[in-house]
This record gives sequence, structure tokens and C-alpha cells, in this order.
Amino acid sequence: MSPAAPASPDSATESEARAITARRGAHLLRAVGLVVALAGLVLVCLLSVWLGSRDIPFTDTWDVLLRPDDFAGSDTAVIIHDYRIPRTLLGLMAGMALGLSGALMQALTRNPLAEPGLLGVNTGASTGMVLAIAFLGVTSVTGYVWFALVGAALASLVVYVLGATGRGAASPERLVLAGAAITAVLYAFNTAVLLSDPESYDEYRFWMVGSLAGRYYDVLLPLLPFAGVGAAIALLLMRPLNALAMGDDLGRALGAHPGLTRAAGAVAVTLLCGAATAAIGPIAFVGLAVPHAARLLVGPDQRWVLPYSLVLAPLLLVGSDVVGRVIVPSAEVQVGIVTAVVGVPVFCLLCRRRRLSSL
Repeated sequence: MSPAAPASPDSATESEARAITARRGAHLLRAVGLVVALAGLVLVCLLSVWLGSRDIPFTDTWDVLLRPDDFAGSDTAVIIHDYRIPRTLLGLMAGMALGLSGALMQALTRNPLAEPGLLGVNTGASTGMVLAIAFLGVTSVTGYVWFALVGAALASLVVYVLGATGRGAASPERLVLAGAAITAVLYAFNTAVLLSDPESYDEYRFWMVGSLAGRYYDVLLPLLPFAGVGAAIALLLMRPLNALAMGDDLGRALGAHPGLTRAAGAVAVTLLCGAATAAIGPIAFVGLAVPHAARLLVGPDQRWVLPYSLVLAPLLLVGSDVVGRVIVPSAEVQVGIVTAVVGVPVFCLLCRRRRLSSL
């Protein structure tokens, strides 16, 4: 049998050209999908400004947005500018923070079930809240958000120190175990304090359920820089995360620094999740389910997973808040409840249709 003839240079060039064309087509399709998601987010934000317990015609809402000076001081302008717009912006900030932090944690730990509470961030924020309410008498949202943010930061720092103690750098497995241990300890402490002080529990439970109601610019503006810095760090880690997905040794060969990447990622998660949790309380399933939906759409490339998570998470959070406002007449369902009710079946459907993406 005669040996097969080697491929000609022309055929090799044609194969490379087809591969390049296919990659360009995939990139274009992902970019179009991201634009469609952005358009959906804009639509949901308009619905959030329009819909609520007070029935305002859409034409009036649009006029107030386009010509605010003509409606200054009116009841419609006050409702839209002082209540609904801050609520929508806070939903955007918190959703972006939760989506990015969830995608970042799943990439850092290579654990498809990782979510913002895995490293003790949510429980640390809750502990800060409990201490502020039970021992310092803080009852205003603008007062206890700072304690929640500090608690989230301290819990994350302790988890990282415990995960890095001993030989070698902080590995994903050690960080997860340290986070589980700190979460258990802080949860027990919070429970003991709240059970001994019913008044503190009454104040705490409204924050614990997760809600965008009653939060205005005085909550949004101070926390916005923390979320912005965390988002910038997360987006800068897209390429190093892709390198680390192939293992620490190969990641180093590709120019990534595993220890530095994980440390920067931990800082970003703390800033993002700490700001979102401090502002609106712990929200379930957004940081867990949205990155899976993003990988289902664009694959495991973090250069696309993080931007998609940045857009899809606020789309889910703000959309859930709109549903919570209109689903029950003359009442309101907190967004944390709606995201849990919506997120559980969606996440189960993702799991049934496709195995959890390997990281």
C-alpha cells in the first residue's frame, strides 16, 4: 500500500482560512447576542421606571424622563425620579456585581456550584448587620450598609488567610473549605444573637429577605465606587482566568500568575458581592445560575462569560423586581423571593438539559 500523499500547501491554507472564518463568525454571533441582551436590559429598565404600585401611563413616564423641567414638583415626577429611578439603578448595580462575582468565583475555584456566599461574603455581611443592629442600635439602611460591607471584607480576608496558611499558595479547594468553616461559625453566632434579641431579629429579617424597596441614592452612591472598582478588576482578569483554567503549571507557562490572580479575584469578589449584599441583602441564585446561562450561550471563554454575566444578571434582578411589583395587586413581593422562585426551576432546567460546564 502506497503512503498517503502529504497535504498540499494550498489545502492547508484553505483549512486555516475556513478556521479563521469560523472563529470570526462565532465572535460575531456572540457580539450580536450581547447587543440583544443589552437591548433587553434597557427594555427591562424602562419597565422598572414605568410599572409600580402607582399606575402611571407610559406616555407620562416617557415625558417625565425626556422633559424633567416641565414636570418638576409633580407627584409623577417625584415617584419616578426619587423612587423608581434610584431603585432601578440600584438593581443594575447589584445585579452586575452579583453576576460578575458569581462568574469570577466559579472560575477561580473551578467549582460549577460556587456562588457569592461560598467564601463567607454573605455571612460576613450578615454578621456586620447583626452587630450593628443588636449592639449599636443602628436601624437605618444608610447606617448598617457600612457594617455589612466591612463584615463582608473581613470574612473574605479571614477565609483567604486560612486558605493560604501552610505550604503552597491558596488553592481552590482550601479556599472553599475555609469559606465553609467561616460560614458555619458566623451563622451560628448570628443565630445565637438574634434568638436572644427579638427586636434585632425583626429589624434584620427585612434586610435578610433581599429587597430593592426603600433604597435610594443615599445607599447607591456610596457603594457605587466599590462595585465599580470590583468590576474593573474582574474584567482585567479575563485572560488570566482562561490561562488558569488549564491548570496552574500551564497557566504559568502562558504568562499568568496563579497566586496574584486568585488574590486579585478575591478582592474583586469582596468588593462586588460586599457592595451588593450590603445594599439589598443576600440574593439567591443570581450569582449561581447566571454564569451557567452565560457559558451555555458562549462556551467557557471568560472573555465572553464575564461580559454576558455582567448584562444577564441585572436583567434577571431588575426583571424579577418588576414581576414582584405587579404579580400581587396592591402589594409587593421582595425581589429575593422572586429570584429564588424563578432561579430554582431555571437552574434545574439547565442542569437537566446539559451537564454543568466544566471549569
